[in-house]
Amino acid sequence: MRAFRLFTMLILLSLMGIGACSPKPTSPIKVRIGTQPWIGYGPWWIAQEQGMFTKYGLEAELVDFVQDTEVNAAFASGEMDAANLATHTAIKLFANGVDLKVVLLEDASFQADAILAVAGINTIADLKGKGVAYEEGSTSDLLLNYALTQNGMHLADIIPVPMPASDAGAALIAGRVEVAVTYEPYISAALAENQDVKVIYTAGERPGLISDVFVVNGKFARENPEVVKKLLEVWGEALSFYNSNPEEGQSIIAKAVGSSLEELATAFDGVRFYDLAANQSELSGSFMETIQDVAEVSQSIGLFEAIPDLKAMVDPSFLK
Repeated sequence: MRAFRLFTMLILLSLMGIGACSPKPTSPIKVRIGTQPWIGYGPWWIAQEQGMFTKYGLEAELVDFVQDTEVNAAFASGEMDAANLATHTAIKLFANGVDLKVVLLEDASFQADAILAVAGINTIADLKGKGVAYEEGSTSDLLLNYALTQNGMHLADIIPVPMPASDAGAALIAGRVEVAVTYEPYISAALAENQDVKVIYTAGERPGLISDVFVVNGKFARENPEVVKKLLEVWGEALSFYNSNPEEGQSIIAKAVGSSLEELATAFDGVRFYDLAANQSELSGSFMETIQDVAEVSQSIGLFEAIPDLKAMVDPSFLK
């Protein structure tokens, strides 16, 4: 009996020892990601909705901003660990000394960034002397300046009316301007509101000019390389979900950007998403040529004086 009790005691002590030595559950790693109501950032909302961040041990906070200047300032000041930015914005911040790494090409816009106009204005040349609503420093600014340049014109040829891209379409519908430069979901909303409004120019005129990248704070990336890799895995899984369940994925994105799926019926066709496989080739290949073009256009319209070392800005190592 004593031997049995001794044996039982030893078993209990052994189990207690195992419990004491077992590693404690690790807390999710917190990551703050700056974003805006743009369908190209959709996979992140899918990831949040489907619990994918938690699956990879991350506690991600998607912080919404309305204007480019707001998310840019938040990221540059270190309030955000990562952010979804237009490619030209990432170059601008890097040129101004912000420590960042471009680790993912998220999307490229073809029909989802556009110049809208009322009846009687059919070409870029017709913009001369007209009031044009657009958000300065944004993709709308880049698209407008590119369109003007391609047609031998400059901002001095139009009447600039700066305002958030979210308000540009409404200003056009209200008759406060004759032309608006904006992006989805605001394009679809404006077209649905007034049948006389039409698209006269899109980002498809220069493929790749309007694209978005996922940037990470340089210090954060150096100190948390595994977290950055997990974030990219989350994007990959979320995009796979979107491709396998397009209607459900688009519904999640539409809700996140404040529109109905019906309002964005054709908007998704104007955007191309890039998965991790495409990124492995793009970030070391053709995207570097495209980003050089974006930098040159951005420089020509005065976003920065000198084009920075783009190879130092883009880091494909986290995809490996």
